[in-house]
Amino acid sequence: MTTALQQSTETLAGRIHDPEVRGFASDNYSGAHPEVLAALAAANGGHQVAYGDDEYTHKLEGLIRELFGEGAECYPVFNGTGANVVALQSLLPRWGAVVCAGTAHINVDENGAPERIGGMKLLQVPTTDGKLTPELIDREAWGWGDEHRAQPLAVSITQTTELGTCYTPEEVKAIADHAHARGMKLHMDGARLANAAAHLGVPLRTFTRDAGVDILSFGGTKNGLLFGELVVALNPGAAHGLKYLRKMDMQLASKMRFISAQFIALLEDGLWLRSAGHANDMATRLRAAVDRIDGVEPTQATQSNGVFAVLPPGVADRLRNSFKFYDWNEAAREVRWMCSFDTSEADIDAFVAAIKRELAAQ
Repeated sequence: MTTALQQSTETLAGRIHDPEVRGFASDNYSGAHPEVLAALAAANGGHQVAYGDDEYTHKLEGLIRELFGEGAECYPVFNGTGANVVALQSLLPRWGAVVCAGTAHINVDENGAPERIGGMKLLQVPTTDGKLTPELIDREAWGWGDEHRAQPLAVSITQTTELGTCYTPEEVKAIADHAHARGMKLHMDGARLANAAAHLGVPLRTFTRDAGVDILSFGGTKNGLLFGELVVALNPGAAHGLKYLRKMDMQLASKMRFISAQFIALLEDGLWLRSAGHANDMATRLRAAVDRIDGVEPTQATQSNGVFAVLPPGVADRLRNSFKFYDWNEAAREVRWMCSFDTSEADIDAFVAAIKRELAAQ
């Protein structure tokens, strides 16, 4: 006779969902990497000082300095929106504004949090590939001293961008130099920072600190963490009050060791780069396959773990009966397919076969 406890144990063992199901909607859909889960278990038990004065957070701080250089400071937080709001607030006075791409996550996917919670004005600029340039920044970087205009005092770029494109170190430096020359500071939304490093094949600091980035959000959730992101101050002199802003913005974890332990697992032996590189490779495999399929029209360069494409009418909806993914621009029939650390070659091949099947049914 099966007891209630046995039924509960069986349910927790995987009966609630089918762990074999894969989709291409978001790298947030994937679970936690087994090595991250093991690190969480190892960090459990006993007592550690709360609110970041624990051994795990101190070790993480050392790893961040190894990656980004001496003087870099890290502040673990719960999520990406919180990381962006805290980071940008630290750069700006109350009258400050941020120049960003129109497609930026802070502009279209954070429910107004930077403006409503952070109290800053976003000055958005249209782009074709999600990337800002000095010339594009200047469309909104004006009006200093005009009391009727929010003062453009920061630039925010996303690496990799919401369109899957990647800034080169030279492009980041050109933006940083341009912004700094105008008295502005540079924030990088690095929700997929690891994917950028995997694509570029250079150390993290090459396209961040050494290129002039003042502060960044370092994503973990999209790269195998259960939860947690980092705010990393690369130029601490440009950021003010991070210790207090994190608490004020409800991003201070009491049991911070469990965020830090996950990042240690990610960073200590290169898991962050291996996982991101694998996700990128799967997107490259998908892109190479759809490039050979008539009826699929890719719209962006595939430089990270996402593929963007236009499909004929009706195909996307039928395809979603087998695999989850999102529309990017529904009016243009443009869709987005995201790969994760746990996407397999077999997943890609099955998805490509489904695309061909649905196109043939036209």
